[in-house]
Amino acid sequence: DVQLQASGGGLVQAGGSLRLSCEVSGFTFDEYGIAWFRRAPGKELERVSCKSSRMGRIDYGEAVKGRFTISSDNAKKTFYLEMNSVKPEDTATYYCAADSVNNCIAMDFWGKGTLVTVSS
Repeated sequence: DVQLQASGGGLVQAGGSLRLSCEVSGFTFDEYGIAWFRRAPGKELERVSCKSSRMGRIDYGEAVKGRFTISSDNAKKTFYLEMNSVKPEDTATYYCAADSVNNCIAMDFWGKGTLVTVSS
């Protein structure tokens, strides 16, 4: 049974940092691709980052490239999104997701969102 649980959201000032966590069960990071998405108020779902162990690649959206980092810890069965130099436009509900094909094309498992609010 695949499950994902996101946490770590909150209020942060512009220019600050925040780390989101996604605790998973039912798969390993060698088997599945992992990703973070976000949905800002009134906007469409946006992919923030994706990591495919099978393809050996990590992708970032243009809006976060150079500021955000995706990582994973096999022992803790948790993956992370390190958010640095945050901006008010990073305000959104963030979702973690997993991809059983492990190619970062389509996600088939989702966690509930965690809200990040960046104040100016």
